[in-house]
Amino acid sequence: MADNTGTLPSFDAVLDTTGLYCPEPIMLMHNKVRDMTSGQVLKVIATDPATTRDVPKFCQFLGHELLEQDTSAADNYLYFIRLA
Repeated sequence: MADNTGTLPSFDAVLDTTGLYCPEPIMLMHNKVRDMTSGQVLKVIATDPATTRDVPKFCQFLGHELLEQDTSAADNYLYFIRLA
């Protein structure tokens, strides 16, 4: 996992959790990955600062790869996750 270097990965699906707070973003991520297949990339858009901690733990726990994490904007966070 690396912070954004200017080129964001391509993705297969988007999950917009803007305005939602813990635990809703992670619960929605669980539901979304059930509809996807191994190797696909999910782009997650979030505004909850807790996602900076929760998304990497979600990936580690479930074996997904956090390809990119862009938390440079103070109010908008992007995550790109390759499913295991």
